[in-house]
Amino acid sequence: MEISNSPRALHGSDIMASPMAWGMWRFAGASLAKAHELVETVLETGINFFDTADIYGLDGPRFGAAEELLGAVFSEKPELRGQMILSSKGGITPPVPYDSSAQYLEKAIEDSLRRMRTEQIDLWHVHRPDILTHPAELAATLDKAVASGKIRAIGVSNFTVAQIDALRAFLNAPLAVTQPEFSPFHLQPIEDGQLDQAMQHGTTVMAWSPLGGGRISDPRAERDRTVVNVLQEVADAQDVSISAAAYSWIMAHPAQPIPIIGSQNVERIRDAATAYDVTWNREDWYKVLVASRGEALP
Repeated sequence: MEISNSPRALHGSDIMASPMAWGMWRFAGASLAKAHELVETVLETGINFFDTADIYGLDGPRFGAAEELLGAVFSEKPELRGQMILSSKGGITPPVPYDSSAQYLEKAIEDSLRRMRTEQIDLWHVHRPDILTHPAELAATLDKAVASGKIRAIGVSNFTVAQIDALRAFLNAPLAVTQPEFSPFHLQPIEDGQLDQAMQHGTTVMAWSPLGGGRISDPRAERDRTVVNVLQEVADAQDVSISAAAYSWIMAHPAQPIPIIGSQNVERIRDAATAYDVTWNREDWYKVLVASRGEALP
């Protein structure tokens, strides 16, 4: 199974995104010079898909800080905005914690546009499901944002299979993207049917925390150490880093998930592109799956 580095259209749209994305959770707080270096390094590696959220920066320096910093980069170099597919998220409102009412989400989108100094967001996700908002109300809010031109495509993050089905039933615009946690350490999207659902409908999948939240470099549980050992064998055999092996394992799934690289280190960002050099066979891919499950397949 070879990994393609060709851009692909987000479901139901003409938005052509790279097979890997760069996440900006830890982008907030960087200097403006460092921010420029990071953004330009990502683009140089062939990644044009940038994923942020209004909440990024809440743990320092403030809510909205990552979007503000990206907006400052655009202010100094406006041409960079046109080189990327820009994704953001909203709907987390600490300490509530979630609000997907029309009143809140409409303001959240406006605030993100203002902070990033852009007239349109290519892909906008509801960051987490608000149980107290009916999916019909949420769909109407999202359809309105698309019709207004403020966002080009709709995504959801951390939604269950049932929540995705319920929202899709009321949407007029396509549900372009779903964004679950998925990695060799976290198999839930395989086990709960979310990747099958995405393939059924053609939905694009973005995988957050593709390195297991740091477990790839600091495996403490026995199961995690087993996963790391199996990934390392593949990495050594194909002369890539273990991180690249993990990214490629995700991309080898037939749903073609897009891993979101979270590193803010330019060398690690450059290294991620070597994931395209990895070729998986079924035996090795399933070895990682079995190691993560902690038990043999039936």
